[in-house]
Amino acid sequence: MIFLRWLLIPFSLIYGLVVGIRNWCYNRGIFKSTGFEMPVIVVGNLNVGGAGKSPMTEYLIRLLKGNYNIATLSRGYGRATKGFLMATAESKASDIGDEPAQFKHKFPDIDVAVCEKRVTGVEQLKDTHDVIILDDAYQHRALEPGFSILLFDYSRINEPHFLLPAGNLREAFSGRKRADVIIVSKCPSSLTDLEQGRVIKRIKPYPHQSLFFTTINYLAAQTMDGTTSVNAIDDETTVFLLTGIANPKPLLAYLKKQTELVVHHNYPDHHRFSLKNISKLADEFSACTSQKKVIITTEKDAQRLGEQDLLPMVKKLPVLVLPIGISFLNNGQQQFDELVQTYVRQY
Repeated sequence: MIFLRWLLIPFSLIYGLVVGIRNWCYNRGIFKSTGFEMPVIVVGNLNVGGAGKSPMTEYLIRLLKGNYNIATLSRGYGRATKGFLMATAESKASDIGDEPAQFKHKFPDIDVAVCEKRVTGVEQLKDTHDVIILDDAYQHRALEPGFSILLFDYSRINEPHFLLPAGNLREAFSGRKRADVIIVSKCPSSLTDLEQGRVIKRIKPYPHQSLFFTTINYLAAQTMDGTTSVNAIDDETTVFLLTGIANPKPLLAYLKKQTELVVHHNYPDHHRFSLKNISKLADEFSACTSQKKVIITTEKDAQRLGEQDLLPMVKKLPVLVLPIGISFLNNGQQQFDELVQTYVRQY
């Protein structure tokens, strides 16, 4: 696999040239980038795959929704619809994408919208909202955000800075300069000062940027309808883990601290589960002779399990959803909150 990636370097050079010219045109004003006279916050990353954008978006929602009328805006990856669409309580992942469906399910009192063209989406939302949070829009240069939060997955910090397809970068590492805040996500809770120093040296934040470290905070498991589960996982429990996310390794490691009996049904990010997938899971679960067994999935995956063609089979299974949040290391939460709130208050 490594050898194959080396062979792809010429294609990465071509990709980098195209992206570099595009960014240069936006930086010089040749391509139009639209800004708005209201708080517009972008959450994103440079790498493909998950860096914890959804938990960060949810953190911002919780931080601001008590004082402001909030809307989130996403592309709606994997949805079967097109154009601008407002989520409703009945919206499914196939209508709006799994992450927007997750936001609407968890925060029914805020507006959740999807639109491929983010400028069009903000235009639709700006007159009726105080703050708009854009999930995964760092590379959407047609929109000029007022405040950008860039995330780096701690486990991938030391990867070479190669562009797609040889590497995992969507744009050159220098693109981090546009961020106001950099967050190193999914860190070990025991991250030492020495290791933090190494990470800072690797990222090389610019003088205008604040850098924070966060760790994943796993919350109490819930049933598919949102009820907190009383089922505890111990070393005698067999866990069938169902994931279709970019990086399930932290979740897998968390579960294996509780039990070594983990059977992982692992699918690509945003995978649209089929009846065949669920049948395979159900058959293996039924054949398991363990006295204590359970099925665990993520919040994002649970949105795709809620599709009508899957629900009859899913409802027969003891599926638990494991929500996650984030915690700031080094007592950084207050400083981060103040940065965001100060930006929003200036409007």
